[in-house]
Amino acid sequence: MNQQEHETHNAQPATRKIAILGAGESGVGAAYLAKQQGYDVFVSDFGAIADHYKKQLEDWNISFEEKQHTEELILNAVEVIKSPGIPDKAPIIKKLKEQGIPVISEIEFAGRYCTAKIIGITGSNGKTTTSSLTYHILKDAGLNVGLAGNIGKSFAYQAATEKFDLYVLELSSFMLDDMFKFKVDIAVLLNITPDHLDRYDYKLENYAASKFRVTQNQTAADYFIYCADDPETIKGMADRKFEAQLLPFSIEKKIEPGAYLENDNIVINTNQEHFTMSIKELALQGKHNIYNSMASGIVARVLELRNETMRESMGNFKAIEHRLEFVANISGIRFINDSKATNVNSTWYALESMSSDVILILGGVDKGNDYGMLKDLVKHKVKSIVCLGKDNKRIHDAFEDDVDVIVNTFSAQEAAQVAYHLATKGDTVLLSPACASFDLFKNYEDRGNQFKAAVREL
Repeated sequence: MNQQEHETHNAQPATRKIAILGAGESGVGAAYLAKQQGYDVFVSDFGAIADHYKKQLEDWNISFEEKQHTEELILNAVEVIKSPGIPDKAPIIKKLKEQGIPVISEIEFAGRYCTAKIIGITGSNGKTTTSSLTYHILKDAGLNVGLAGNIGKSFAYQAATEKFDLYVLELSSFMLDDMFKFKVDIAVLLNITPDHLDRYDYKLENYAASKFRVTQNQTAADYFIYCADDPETIKGMADRKFEAQLLPFSIEKKIEPGAYLENDNIVINTNQEHFTMSIKELALQGKHNIYNSMASGIVARVLELRNETMRESMGNFKAIEHRLEFVANISGIRFINDSKATNVNSTWYALESMSSDVILILGGVDKGNDYGMLKDLVKHKVKSIVCLGKDNKRIHDAFEDDVDVIVNTFSAQEAAQVAYHLATKGDTVLLSPACASFDLFKNYEDRGNQFKAAVREL
């Protein structure tokens, strides 16, 4: 945003009213930034607001409501910032759009008040791991870097309280949908696989279009890093024009400039010197993590980090919680918490990185899942399936011919106990649900934490 636009935005802010829908991390952070910028702020949440967020809003003297949307207090705003979780078909959003009131994301709003360089990372799978790894590499190299988006403290709150030179933002498709003028300096698209299709009229091309928004507004001075092995990404690129410099990565073919695999070594060449590192030395193991490490490594090379620093950071990174997280080894049985696998593709990645003899804990809120892609891996690697969810019919239908035992459970404790009894020494119990968690848990973190607690009680 240029200086003139900045001035327009800050002109007579006291009379400018902003409504914020959703009082989670992003909504409350946006409220703080809007208040700091002199806006008249009103926060509305259709559900209950968590106590710690309520206290923050009260401490900052920001008016709010919960368990309702009072239309006359929302429809008189000059602009509305909405939580990524609220779908466009929600009645209040439809009304706002009918009245021509702009609806934007917290990221779009925060970007107006942030001059830092932005690394934006999206993809159906691996974005939290890649964002965390990228942040880890840059921070270790001594850069003044922040981490936000779908992870950590909200970008808006950090824009109001921090002075970072650059940010790593994990961007979901829902965030990207409500971003218009925001520009990402280094964009990363890891992959596109069916997810959240209920929000995209069950059309993969609509979801893909959302992911490609990470490249909007980029110029020739910017970079677009993407996976050359991902069929949906390549298909989506065919009819789109890109201003940014393209840096693909692949484990199937040699690519320059970009990253590729040669004799079990990652090779990164971005028109500067080559970076090479053995995949055996990477902290993150498994095929999908080679992709994640390549993407993070290209970002580091674009920022001209030293090879030695990169190698050290990529070798000592600690995996994130709830993503293929080792929990315990009990009587020779390994327990792995992959609660963050809320779609079929994530579970595919998890199974792909396992050796055989897996007791798989699956289930939850099914978002129109196609379990077909798991059938081959289940057939070869999974001994039994433990369902953890209120409605497990589709899992039974999908896998009844592929495993001998499918059991229903209705709590994390029950699932852990049943899986333990089904397993023998040398087996792995893997919680990788392929579904959202809202039927029995607050969120995937709650599901993972309950599972870990249950395992430790065995």
